[in-house]
Amino acid sequence: MFHFRRSTAVACLALAPLVAQAQINVDSISQDALVSTPESVDCTLTDGSTATCLEITVKYVPENLEVGPFCPAMIDDIGGIWDWDGDEAGLYRIDAAFLTMLDEMGYHFYDEDGTVHVFDIRVEGPTDDNECISGSFDEAVEMTMLIPTTPVMADAPVSLGTVAKVGVSLSGVPVFADAPSALDTGHMPALDVCAGHVDPGGWYHYHGTATDLDTVYDHAGVEGSCANAIQDAKVQFGYAFDGFAIMGSLEHDGSVPRDLDECGGHVDGDTYHYHASEEFPNLPTCLVGLQAEDNYSTNAAGGIGAEGKGPGGQGGRPDFAAMAEALGVDEQLLARTLEEAGGPQADLAAVAAVLGVDEDALRAALPQRP
Repeated sequence: MFHFRRSTAVACLALAPLVAQAQINVDSISQDALVSTPESVDCTLTDGSTATCLEITVKYVPENLEVGPFCPAMIDDIGGIWDWDGDEAGLYRIDAAFLTMLDEMGYHFYDEDGTVHVFDIRVEGPTDDNECISGSFDEAVEMTMLIPTTPVMADAPVSLGTVAKVGVSLSGVPVFADAPSALDTGHMPALDVCAGHVDPGGWYHYHGTATDLDTVYDHAGVEGSCANAIQDAKVQFGYAFDGFAIMGSLEHDGSVPRDLDECGGHVDGDTYHYHASEEFPNLPTCLVGLQAEDNYSTNAAGGIGAEGKGPGGQGGRPDFAAMAEALGVDEQLLARTLEEAGGPQADLAAVAAVLGVDEDALRAALPQRP
């Protein structure tokens, strides 16, 4: 079964029925990331109401942003980080000590000569039982996001499971929730020290609050520092997809936030915002506000948010309704499970186990892989 790395159960929050909300600042998103100037557009929120959203289209990676390393080439090299959730769970640098520990547990990520098993998820699949996942960029890729300009509280919060959409950083990098567990497929989608990596579609995104990782590393006792984001626990990191700000682990005056709700946020003065935590992944665990429908899309050939592309990254978009009917499962559950399992490189045996269907039947229902 899939190992969901944080609880998807969220209790109802005692939210104030009326909260004055600050509007999203158009000028706060870095010009280095933008394909075009963000503009206000009409949008529909998840409760069916109409609203105004900021439409932000960004590049596959912001200009001048140094990313990586992710996977070490040799066991004695030092790669990025990984939040291991098996035995001896914790945040680790991907180095000899960590890989040796995994090897002793039966996860063999390197050969006798010290060569680490690595594959590029955008263009190929794994050939060994345990491989470190890297990714190459597709410079033609663009991503478009819709964020309500004036946030509106929802009746109940929406939980954020694995690879759920969280928001966008002020640097213009999309932000997603916890990366898939290596326990599900045996393969490790390595993150760099800024908690980011390259999607199977060829674009960079974060899985943590990049501006406050020094706090996380200090808390976990891990050697690391994110150089592509100024480390300041008091500053804003970005905006969640409900329009509320995501701040560091401290208030702007350096004080410790008080009375945080289950999503990691609170009302400070007359405005709600989220705070990063000291533990990785240091992101909100749920979103309290309404989001825009179809709030994330990309022209990428595969991966998260790809339109008109199937799990194999090629051809037409699969008919999930027909497949779900054939398998006797929920359409949204089928689509979400495939995406969370890695999209083009999904482990279909694991997907079948989660859905409770026969693996051969699942393979027959899906479009033929290239």
